Amino acid sequence: MNLTDNFSDIDKSIVVLPFKNMSGDNSYDYFSDGITEEIINALSKVEGLKVTARTSSFAFKNKPTDIRIIGNELGVTNAVEGSIRIAKDRIRISTQLTRTDNGFLLWSEKFDRQLDDVFALQDEISLLIADKIRENFGHIEIEDSLSTIHTQNLKAYQWYLKGRHYQLTWNLVNMERAIEFYKKSANIDSNYADPLVAIGWCYGIIASWRHIDRDEGLKKANEYLTKGYKLDPNSYMGHFSKATISFWGNWQFKKGYQELKKCLEVNPFYGDANEALAELYTANGLFDEALKETDHILKINPLSPNHYYTRGNIFYLQGDFDMAIKCFESSLKIDTTFDLSRHLKLACLIFKKNKKDAITFARTFLSDKFLAIIEELYNAINNNQTAEYNELLLTDGENLMVFWDLYYLVYCNKVEEALNRLEVLVEDRIGQVINFQFDPFLEPLRETNRYKKLVEGVSASEEIKNLIVPQSTYTSVLTFSDADSSKLKAQLDKVLSKSKLYLNPEISLRVLAKELDINPNKLSKFINDNLKTNFNELINTHRLVHFKQISLKPENKHLTLLGLAYDSGFNSKTVFNTYFKKVEGITPKQWLKLQL
Repeated sequence: MNLTDNFSDIDKSIVVLPFKNMSGDNSYDYFSDGITEEIINALSKVEGLKVTARTSSFAFKNKPTDIRIIGNELGVTNAVEGSIRIAKDRIRISTQLTRTDNGFLLWSEKFDRQLDDVFALQDEISLLIADKIRENFGHIEIEDSLSTIHTQNLKAYQWYLKGRHYQLTWNLVNMERAIEFYKKSANIDSNYADPLVAIGWCYGIIASWRHIDRDEGLKKANEYLTKGYKLDPNSYMGHFSKATISFWGNWQFKKGYQELKKCLEVNPFYGDANEALAELYTANGLFDEALKETDHILKINPLSPNHYYTRGNIFYLQGDFDMAIKCFESSLKIDTTFDLSRHLKLACLIFKKNKKDAITFARTFLSDKFLAIIEELYNAINNNQTAEYNELLLTDGENLMVFWDLYYLVYCNKVEEALNRLEVLVEDRIGQVINFQFDPFLEPLRETNRYKKLVEGVSASEEIKNLIVPQSTYTSVLTFSDADSSKLKAQLDKVLSKSKLYLNPEISLRVLAKELDINPNKLSKFINDNLKTNFNELINTHRLVHFKQISLKPENKHLTLLGLAYDSGFNSKTVFNTYFKKVEGITPKQWLKLQL
């Protein structure tokens, strides 16, 4: 019987749920969130391990949801839960790894350290979690360190985490607050690149969205990114930030694409870069490539309203309004106020000739002025009527989520006025019209020379298409010759059968690898490929054989089966009983009766 037949790649999947702040002080929430995010980032570096992204993980913050429901909703088999307690200069972290399908506890541990040790501690916890996944579910390559923290200054790190806390709210005012915290972090540790890069990214976003003066904001963004790059030329966040400014800030698609590819070369598992690629492909009409990126990001971040919006937008721009609505409704199921999905769902309803639903839905989030525009647009598009022009309905100068007034001008047959407005929006690189060349509302403008000139001035689809190189999937090339395999198998048999290391309840793959003087990755690969099992199965097989032997000895009749199981190296009643029944098909007690 090959016990690994029960496992598949889905078993190598995990969500790190937000660690609870048990310090009695809500001001430490940023710290527990930061520790959670660092463990997510660290585990995401492990090739072959599917790690749920932060957005989907934090959807369960402060929610007492059943672990099995979480696993089913996210499509993962394992969950990490934890808590932190900070008291003066000490930190205590409790954490556990649980299977989501059956609630089986795979590992748990408590750590009590000096607060200054938090950097090493986060790396230690991440490595232990990755090790337990490998020991239970088969080979994955694990580096000696998974840490993504680039400072050893606790104060600088704390200010950085505070900035990160506000940045991730995606509120423009809070992003300005984040900048101030990041500046404090950078002032404390002048060699810490991450806060400088983060400042650059924040300035880039709030300038691109016109929260501050665009030119001044983008200038500051580039200044801070340049400082960050000098300290860390390989910063994947630096590349991502530059891509954000190039793509969203300046519509420099080729440059944005190149920076995103550099970002993913440094960190192949950074989902935000994949989403940005999807958006960049969409803006250039490379819809098949865009959909492939959304397939990927939704696997690791299935509770992101923005990801569903991004996918829905691709279908919308292609005229597949039914598929688009499904995506927008998935987005709104997660966040009922997600504006982009609300607006484009409404647009789909208009093109699907569903007036009653369109108007009813529009009333849930639009003012009377915009409701009037929606009704005029509906009649113009579906009843072949020219919209009745009313200058009071225009909103020139407002930074809107969707420029309904531009569409209104188009269908009032105010073609020149519409083109004037569109030219200004394109010239100013307003993000809301970045997909204008595929916008179904602008169909009446397509054949005008001014419109064609606008498209020619921004499109880089062919240029980018020529740059796209199929992604290669990394696979370990480590193999063993027959001689090496035989030698390692003999060494392993000697250590396990003669030295009986399996009797140690705390034995781990790393401990065994050290005993054999071999790299843990190499040993894991050998056990997986050559012995066709995983570490835990290998060790528990030896333990089970030992248990059977000692349980039949007359001198052990007075001992309990559980006591004999502990003497055989099992460290849990549940693990012992579950494994025994899995192999033998009956309970230990039933088996023993059959032997007597």
